[in-house]
Amino acid sequence: MSESGRTVVPAGVAPGEVTEWLAARVPSLVPPLSFTPVVGGHSNLTYVVADGAGTRWVLRRPPLGHVLATAHDMGREHRILAALGSGRTPVPVPPVVGLSADDSVNGAPFYVMEFVDGAVLRNAADATRELDIHGRRRAGEQLADVLAAIHAVDVDAVGLGDLGRREDYIGRQLRRWHRQWEATRVPGVEGIDEVHAALSASVPEQQGATIVHGDFRLDNCIVGPDGSVRAVLDWELCTLGDPLADVGTTLVYWVERGEDGGLLPSDGTAAEGFVNRAAFCARYAAATGRDLSGIAWYAAFAYWRLACILAGVLDRYTAGAMGDQAGDGGASRFTREGLAGLAAKARTVLEEGKFVA
Repeated sequence: MSESGRTVVPAGVAPGEVTEWLAARVPSLVPPLSFTPVVGGHSNLTYVVADGAGTRWVLRRPPLGHVLATAHDMGREHRILAALGSGRTPVPVPPVVGLSADDSVNGAPFYVMEFVDGAVLRNAADATRELDIHGRRRAGEQLADVLAAIHAVDVDAVGLGDLGRREDYIGRQLRRWHRQWEATRVPGVEGIDEVHAALSASVPEQQGATIVHGDFRLDNCIVGPDGSVRAVLDWELCTLGDPLADVGTTLVYWVERGEDGGLLPSDGTAAEGFVNRAAFCARYAAATGRDLSGIAWYAAFAYWRLACILAGVLDRYTAGAMGDQAGDGGASRFTREGLAGLAAKARTVLEEGKFVA
């Protein structure tokens, strides 16, 4: 990118310092580096980094300025990717290059991972363009298989046994996200406190403790042209806890063909060829042996949590913390009416006790 012949550096990057840091870890690096913001995410900032030879990497750092306490931990994300990658588990993740844990290089901690070639399918048009109908079916089935693989990881064997408390995952999540809602409360949005109370009074018994990705969905994966999942991205909400919370989150984002996905930031599964939610659940249950008869509760929880998360997103956009990465999928996508709609959807699913046909 240039302006009057000069390279324009996006906010959040110190090009000279980052070049020196990366060159010390990648001897084959050919300066100069270019940095291109990845628009579409709504939490940590992501940049594609390219050198003079065309080799690419990905840099992740926290939002600019104000961030919520305990959020946006680059060291934690790097640790998870390093533990799961390099052939240690069957979970596909980008190989990591290194972590800068302090602010001395780039004004905030950051890490760099290798670039994984493939497509991020944010909507049905992306999915239709990038994959044929057989590839779309495979992508849907692969999501179930990869989620089952994540939940099968022996956390002690890979060094993640102390990543978080294993018990009372849902209780902790209800408290955490309600605190965020109280800190970033959007005037005029009704229902979030009411649904929180209803969820808190009906928490199901946890089925074991596994890695919980925290935001597992189609557009948080890189998909190959044959529909294979080449890498799972965005591990910032990862911890240990109830695996069915991941299933509920995935189902909420699993918009079926002909459904209105307007409340959600992505709807790639609505493209023809993707299996439906019931088939996803059946495949996951067959791989894990877990009982999904109460999965509607987890879907209601996922809708409610998403409303709380997006209230925080709105707060960061308003504060200018997302820099150049706001894009047209930014704050305008997540309105007061949208948050209220998510809370209403959570209440309906919880009351009806049914989400998967």
